[in-house]
This record gives sequence, C-alpha cells and structure tokens, in this order.
Amino acid sequence: MSLLQEYELLRRIPFFVEIEPAKLKLLAFMSERVGYDAGKVLCRQGDPADAAYLIIEGEADIIVNTPSGPVTIATLGANDIVGEMAILGDVPRTATVRAKTRLVALRIAKEPFMRMVREFPMMAISIMRELAHRLELTNNQLRNAISEVQRLRAAEHHADAAPVA
Repeated sequence: MSLLQEYELLRRIPFFVEIEPAKLKLLAFMSERVGYDAGKVLCRQGDPADAAYLIIEGEADIIVNTPSGPVTIATLGANDIVGEMAILGDVPRTATVRAKTRLVALRIAKEPFMRMVREFPMMAISIMRELAHRLELTNNQLRNAISEVQRLRAAEHHADAAPVA
C-alpha cells in the first residue's frame, strides 16, 4: 500500500476527518502496515499500550480474560480502530486483540497518535463520541446479561420450590 493509499484510508475515518492533509500524510508516513494470519494476536490484555491499529481489511476479535475464561466481547472490521483506549488512558491493554480472519492493519505508534489528539481537538471529540458509543453498547450487554442471570435464578428458585409429585 502506498503512502497516498494510507493517507486516503486515514482520511475516511471519522477520527481523522478534521486533521489537515499535511499532518495526516505525516501520520500515514509514521505508521506501519502490518498483516496477521487468522488466530494471531495483535496485542494482549495487560501488555503496555504502544500503538493503535486501524483495520484495513479482515476482522479482529476483542477478547477479555474473565475468572471463567476468555470472552469475546466484540468483533471489529475494516475502518475500525482498536487499541486507542489504552493509549488514551495510559494504561495497560484492557483486552486481547486477535485476528479472526486474515487481517491487514495500519499500526499507529502511541506518540504520533497522541500528538494528533493534542493538536486537533475535533479528533479528541470524535474519539470521545466513539468511546461513549462503545460504553453504551457495553452497558446494554451488561444489562441484558444481568437480566438473563436474574431470570435463570428465578426459574431455578421456582423449580426448587415446586412440589414433587
């Protein structure tokens, strides 16, 4: 992929819409095109956050370790960004990202990504909107899971209380 193609790709992403072309070309230049076969890990939960990934093609599963084992909480595809949360929060990776299919991504190192966030407030606002949207989806999933657990407990309690014939 040429620098111009990477620039065009970045330009279509809502996060980067407000960034002036020269700066976006610089970001494209400072980024690295990477490929992963299905099943390969881009980053692991707990690792230091060193880059964000813009998925060019393919899909990636977002996996969180839980006491009962790993849980896939989302699948992302072309034009999605992953890994930016840990960079923005300056915290270790909050999830493992694994290629679900053959995946091609643009790896954007932490410093150039943060420089764009500092220089372009609209980028920060776009990121906040995306993170708020993800939080809303997570809250909905959590609400549904809690409701299902409560329903199962009530059914179990009802079954235990039923008279035996």
